[in-house]
Amino acid sequence: MPLSANNPDRKSWLHVDKNSDFPIQNIPFGVFLTRDDIITIGTRIGDTAIDLGALHQLGYFEGIPLTDDIFLQDTLNDFIADGRKTWRAVRNRIAEIFDDNNETLKQNKKHKEIVLFRLDEIEMQLPVQIGDYTDFYSSIEHATNVGTMFRDPENALLPNWLHIPVGYHGRSSSVIPSGIPIHRPQGQTLPGDATEPIFGPSKLVDFELEMAFITTAANDLGEPIPIDEAEEYIFGLVLLNDWSARDIQKWEYVPLGPFLAKSFASSISPWIVTLDALEPYRVESPKPKTNQLKYLKYKGKKSYDINLEVAIQPQGAKETIVSNSNFKYMYWNMVQQLAHHTVNGCPVNSGDMMGSGTISGPTPDSYGSMLELTWKGENPIKMADGSERKFINDNDTVIMRGFCEKDGTRIGFGEVSTKLLPVFKKK
Repeated sequence: MPLSANNPDRKSWLHVDKNSDFPIQNIPFGVFLTRDDIITIGTRIGDTAIDLGALHQLGYFEGIPLTDDIFLQDTLNDFIADGRKTWRAVRNRIAEIFDDNNETLKQNKKHKEIVLFRLDEIEMQLPVQIGDYTDFYSSIEHATNVGTMFRDPENALLPNWLHIPVGYHGRSSSVIPSGIPIHRPQGQTLPGDATEPIFGPSKLVDFELEMAFITTAANDLGEPIPIDEAEEYIFGLVLLNDWSARDIQKWEYVPLGPFLAKSFASSISPWIVTLDALEPYRVESPKPKTNQLKYLKYKGKKSYDINLEVAIQPQGAKETIVSNSNFKYMYWNMVQQLAHHTVNGCPVNSGDMMGSGTISGPTPDSYGSMLELTWKGENPIKMADGSERKFINDNDTVIMRGFCEKDGTRIGFGEVSTKLLPVFKKK
């Protein structure tokens, strides 16, 4: 089925600002609460949210085999489970409906009143019910930086790193959408000059600039996903701020890896941008530094040129951009991650989330965490208001943005914005 929704010459009859992340070529998917307190599945063009449940009930998806309630749910899981053929057909149809040359809905005032919403009339929700969340560690720059800090430059990468996409299972219950504040976590830490741990608030709360892909139901127990089929099971991507408490993590991560330092919160952008929408922005992945095993070898361009930035906004002050990076820097790409995740027969379900791991680039201004940007706090970053940051302070808001741009077309993710509140205190 052709990707007609990607036609760069297509214009919408809905207003779209020149630098909008959401032109008619994007058509992301999300879940929102309407002005009538109804939860629905929707999409977005420009600054207009579109109720796909209402659009379906009004007959605009006629000819596409969809169940009556497919968009009348509070998650995208069932729609994602229908597979790429359905995603593509629906996305193509939405592009047709909102094409400037299509008068059908454009001239139907009654239908438009039912289907269209201003952004201030809706409240975005978590787009999928995340059954399982896996976080990878796939940026060679990030892994090298961290290894250099805590070991030495000669042994920065552990022996397995260039051979497997390293990962761990995260906590799906604490994945939240943009706009939901979080509290500074508490836990055990071991002060530098101590022999016994203490309990208290983390002093080294950090962001991790990541992206995450959302899967469809892909395989049965025991069945690996071949690398050349992996893309068929990736619905789309979101921005991910995988919060980290560095001091808690340092004490707890040996021998089984991150635990409380990572499970207190992971924030994602609410609109899932499909892999189809990102098709024009494919680029080559970094060249392997060692020979990779056959099940991890792929053909073609499997990375994407997605510009990423991180800003910190102190309470009542202007934001300061602290990092500019790009998704294309990832050493291990998504098809390798999914192939490796399932090579042992682990089943993947609709709505599962796979985090990229911190995305760091080759230059100091492209590092994807405060740990690297300030080099363990040794080089504080100056904020626009004159204050300094080694890590994230209470009442700071961390904002991540991402977009692709080529030949005059921009496809973006919006933002994931999260405020860090002080330690939780029961009222």
